Amino acid sequence: MSVLSKVGKRILRTLIFHEPTLEKTYILEESEKQDVFGEGPKTDSKNKTDPGDNTNQGSKAGTADKTGQGKANNTDPGKKPGSVNETGEGNGRGSEKNREENDNSKQNEEGSPGKVRKILKPIPVGVDDLSKDGNDSGKNKGGQNGEDSKNKKETQNEDSQNEEDSQSEEESEISTDIKENLEYMKNAYSIPLSGDVVIREFDITIGEKNIEAFVIFIDGLIDSTVLNHFVLEPLMLLSNLDIKYVQKDIKTIILKQLLPYNQVKTVSFYKEVLENVNFGSCALFVDGLNVVFTADVKGWEHRGVERPNTELVIRGPQEGFNEVLRANTALIRKIVLNENLIVENLKVGRRSRTPCALLYIRDIANKTLVDEVRRRIKSLDIDSITDSGELEQFLEDNTFLPAPQILATERPDRVASMLEEGKVAIVMQGSPFVLVMPTTISTLVQSPEDTYMRFPGGNLFRIVRFLGIFVALLLPGLYVAITNYHQEMIPTDLVLAISAARERVPFPSVLEILIMEISFELIREAGIRIPGPIGPTLGIIGALILGQAAVAANIVSPILIIVVAVTGIGSFAIPNFSLALSLRIVRFAYIALGAVAGFLGITTGIFIQGIIYAKAKSFGVPFLTPFGPKTAGAAQDDFLNLPIWKREERPDYLNTGKRRKQDSISRKWIVREKGSDES
Repeated sequence: MSVLSKVGKRILRTLIFHEPTLEKTYILEESEKQDVFGEGPKTDSKNKTDPGDNTNQGSKAGTADKTGQGKANNTDPGKKPGSVNETGEGNGRGSEKNREENDNSKQNEEGSPGKVRKILKPIPVGVDDLSKDGNDSGKNKGGQNGEDSKNKKETQNEDSQNEEDSQSEEESEISTDIKENLEYMKNAYSIPLSGDVVIREFDITIGEKNIEAFVIFIDGLIDSTVLNHFVLEPLMLLSNLDIKYVQKDIKTIILKQLLPYNQVKTVSFYKEVLENVNFGSCALFVDGLNVVFTADVKGWEHRGVERPNTELVIRGPQEGFNEVLRANTALIRKIVLNENLIVENLKVGRRSRTPCALLYIRDIANKTLVDEVRRRIKSLDIDSITDSGELEQFLEDNTFLPAPQILATERPDRVASMLEEGKVAIVMQGSPFVLVMPTTISTLVQSPEDTYMRFPGGNLFRIVRFLGIFVALLLPGLYVAITNYHQEMIPTDLVLAISAARERVPFPSVLEILIMEISFELIREAGIRIPGPIGPTLGIIGALILGQAAVAANIVSPILIIVVAVTGIGSFAIPNFSLALSLRIVRFAYIALGAVAGFLGITTGIFIQGIIYAKAKSFGVPFLTPFGPKTAGAAQDDFLNLPIWKREERPDYLNTGKRRKQDSISRKWIVREKGSDES
């Protein structure tokens, strides 16, 4: 009864607790089968002995003969009618009992000997088996899902196999046969289907020997003048002159005597050739050489260096980044005139191979921070990437945190100052915004011109900025909380004025402010999307007209127009666009909390937001540093500005190689000599 108790417990547990289990097949011994079903043990028909068969006892009736004909032994008195020989032929006169015994014998042959395979109770698995169609529909659906998953896996395997094949082809070495190289490049760029890829075939004459060669480049990405005068002309014309070739190797002659261009390198794999050609270089193939000469002859059209659009300053440099990688790194090099500035080249994307540059100052930046940034960039497994905004989302620690954890700036002077502090920057081809990490809350509220302004004016603007952050985040929620729950906190005359203004308004205050906030966001978005100077004009006129019309139609109250307008102005005072956008998102949560629980809801929201920000990190640095946790050293430029001659140390949380960035007495002119003191 042990098996029966196990099965009963299993069935009861499934019926009561709905425990999802896999369908199991129970294999019972003969003794266990008798206990469960109340049946005696059956003798296997295969080993059953016929007592009437005197001539062949112990063998099965109707067995096949040695010739394999399988004839029935009808003269055998112990032979059972309807038995089947090994060829599958029977006499057709067998009883139902014999058929059942034959079926049992087949089951015994399929399973283990001496055991009877019996399914006690199939337990359905998954939602498909519980459908109205029963087990059949579940099996059909399960089979269909299995086929779909199998087809999907086969498709993925085929894609991965194709990628591996293409990758292996790209990583193959250059052939010495010029015809083979030419055919490979035509297939790689689908020539003549691709009309902007140009192949120029010519001969190089070295002494009395003519060598076949060709140059491949992409029209529009290269400077034709540079290509003609410094690559093609020396190879096609100057090689015919009577030049005394000191070197005998063709590779060395071409590299050192025939190519006067300054940026020439040799590559040995097709993958490197394709990357260079795609990025504006030309590739020179020479017959008999297993290397390719690539010359950097970039010359595509691009935007020049202009004033930054999102970080305007009154005092300070007026240069901004553009979309060219080398132009952006040069703008930073122009400010940081130090040989320890490292510009490390990286590529992102399997297909796009977008060039990026990792910038840091070698003797200042923390090596662990540099290694972590490099590791995150190299571990990206994506096809393509086009802008640093996408790269920022791939590298940030917490995607769902409203505040940005990486600073994006288009000012070279700001990037240079942060590199001097010990931070790391990423410049990306095709993006005018440079990423700087790690980033803290104090970095996001700083303006680029805080350093360039004198101590009193810089602190005044910093205080106004903090006030703008408070207004942009909490003012609408506080208005809803006060008008709904805390009228006693405002003067009586103001309460009467607000009540009189809202007397004819049919909506509650929370619905009023939601209508105006959404309208304000629509006007702001429309002003950004409309090109030219019409956008700001439309924003101002639209806000005035809509606000006046809403008040005249008794949809909103006049005091609410003032609240929404001041909130919008406060958001414009925030120097970082990403931080301002995050405050605009969180502001709606505070409006809801103020409408539900008044000041208690707003206080709870501030507490929860503080916990979330205290938990957040940017490349291992807590987001609220240096306020929480408190770091060593005096706060020099975190909340308020100190005089520039007192900013002696770099941030402690960066653990830089060199802690001090200026002497304790940086203004040496104030130190008087002893002789002048005595006089």
